[in-house]
Amino acid sequence: MMRVPFVNLGAQFEPLADQLTDTFLKVCRSGQFIMGEEVERFEQGLASICGTKHVISVANGTDALVLALKALGIGPGDEVITAPNSFIASAGAIALVGADIRFADVGADYNLDPACVSAVITDKTKAIIPVHLTGNPADMDALATIAKSKGIVLIEDAAQAIGAFYKGRPVGCLGRLACFSLHPLKNFHLMGDAGFISTNDDELATKLRQMRNHGLINRDESVAWGYNSRLDALQAALGNVKLPYFSEWTKRFKEIALAYRNGLQNFVNCPLQRTDDEAVYHNFVVQVNEREVLMNALSERGIDTKIHYPIPLHLMRAAENLPYSEGDFPVAEYQSKRIMSLPIYPELTDEQVQYVIDNIVSLVKELKLEKVS
Repeated sequence: MMRVPFVNLGAQFEPLADQLTDTFLKVCRSGQFIMGEEVERFEQGLASICGTKHVISVANGTDALVLALKALGIGPGDEVITAPNSFIASAGAIALVGADIRFADVGADYNLDPACVSAVITDKTKAIIPVHLTGNPADMDALATIAKSKGIVLIEDAAQAIGAFYKGRPVGCLGRLACFSLHPLKNFHLMGDAGFISTNDDELATKLRQMRNHGLINRDESVAWGYNSRLDALQAALGNVKLPYFSEWTKRFKEIALAYRNGLQNFVNCPLQRTDDEAVYHNFVVQVNEREVLMNALSERGIDTKIHYPIPLHLMRAAENLPYSEGDFPVAEYQSKRIMSLPIYPELTDEQVQYVIDNIVSLVKELKLEKVS
């Protein structure tokens, strides 16, 4: 029986072990642990990927969202719209700045449905945060049209989507700001928590650089109460070792996704993707009835699967104070009971990928599982 773990972070380290170890020693001997040349160089590399003038690195993806909202002056009395089917941080950041969370339902692609967004906008709405869930870009043109007509800011939650393209434009340059995570489970990651914000707005970039560093404009002078959310120089240096491999790894994600799609589309519901977009497949999410039956059977054959995410955000205990209940977002709730994420990372071998495909096909037939209607 072949073993296919859901993640295998050590597999990426091994071929880069000498480079990463040498870099670790170089940084340790330099004594430059906070900010500095490695951080600046890493930010420049990320800005090139995002197609933006500025990248502001921060401690993690949640801080990226919080700082973005703070920099825009969003807080108590304001409303921010986002999706109910994301990771908790997407909505949590809104609560952390004191604003009110407003959810809108999603479409078949797991991303915000623009029509549902329009329906929940009020005079208090200050921002929309579409989540490019699973690395598949949201319908940014439709959302931008809505935002512009209402004078609302559009902030990309691109935590799962670095390297994705929407109609030929890279994710990260599609809104006023974009927020990314480089957590170890992301498709491009560092060796711990990390994140960044991308923008073409010079004024916001300056403000964010101050905010992440206690509001300091130099060693001794602060112009505002800020945060301590700097990316460690060591993490940035390790990131500079990894950046040259970014395109190769992204290409491999897409290859595996294509193999899954070709092998499984007649047996389970595969992800939807617009023909003029390029998803990066942070997760490859299929839908199947009797999900737990299939997951358990796959586990017995050595194949790990996960669910992203089994509990919609409006049904979390953290959301008990919000004016929502079961049934309010039927599409997101329906999907949450049927979605299943397959292993996908560049280090998977072709043999492992085919093993996953073969076993899903055989089990769907054996268990007589029907495709989701």
